[in-house]
Amino acid sequence: MPNSSSITEFVLLPFAGTRELQLLHFALFLGIYLAALLGNGLILTAVACDHRLHTPMYFFLLNLTLLDLGCISTTVPKAMANSLWDTRAISYTGCVAQVFLFIFLISAEIFLLTIMSYDRYVAICKPLHYGTLLGSRACAQMAAAAWGSGALYALLHTANTFSLPLCGGNAVDQFFCEVPQILKLSCSQSYLRNVWVLMIGVPLASMCFFFILFSYVQVFRAVLRMPSEEGRLKAFSTCLPHLVVVSLFLSTAMFAYLKPPSISSPSLDLVVAVLYSVVPPTVNPLIYSMRNKELRSAIRKLIPLGARKLQQEK
Repeated sequence: MPNSSSITEFVLLPFAGTRELQLLHFALFLGIYLAALLGNGLILTAVACDHRLHTPMYFFLLNLTLLDLGCISTTVPKAMANSLWDTRAISYTGCVAQVFLFIFLISAEIFLLTIMSYDRYVAICKPLHYGTLLGSRACAQMAAAAWGSGALYALLHTANTFSLPLCGGNAVDQFFCEVPQILKLSCSQSYLRNVWVLMIGVPLASMCFFFILFSYVQVFRAVLRMPSEEGRLKAFSTCLPHLVVVSLFLSTAMFAYLKPPSISSPSLDLVVAVLYSVVPPTVNPLIYSMRNKELRSAIRKLIPLGARKLQQEK
């Protein structure tokens, strides 16, 4: 059996065995990727160009959009290339880079979603202190902490994962290099060395989840006490999209990394991986813009502006 020092590439899980289905999967992933680029790109441009959206909530949304773009760009283009060129290989270096970037981005996203719940808590429960608690400097520091914490955790997790001797071959049962699937290739005795990293990650994710839960319990209590129905609807319109995004992302990611091996199967692992790595970056722009009038208005202004620029260039 090969060990980690002799492995120069990994073999990823194919989507289909026939050429026609491979091309179908390529077209499907291409459509999803273009939709994610378009949706997230519109939000990025709208927030950057519209001065009315230069607030803490939209600043954090801009950071979330960047993380979503990075997350889907880490996994989907390589999967599309493999389907198009009828190959399953990814280099050892490419696999390491993919693991690091993916853990970095999803970890930073979890931390950022926690910060966004704090933003909604302060805005609704302590509106008089909003400008003090969430000034521009504080927002920048919190966003930097989310990105930095994600990078640090990804570095620890990636270094520890690829320091394990790999005695189970080089076939990864996933369409991208995913840590749970790589750990299946490690020697059984060495697997325990990765437990300490998981013991850091699970409490961190749990703390984020319970902080988000606590924040929204307080938010909903405050909203239900509002005398104005219009005020309640406006508060719910800014909170519900974030709650939907958090629920979708955390539930699928935690299931992927914490599910017992007894219920693991290649098809189930593939579906769960798509749900937490591909679906959220694609649907997040739709979720956030669907109930947000300010964001919808800013995006609508971009479309005729872009059309006029194209006409001028012609």
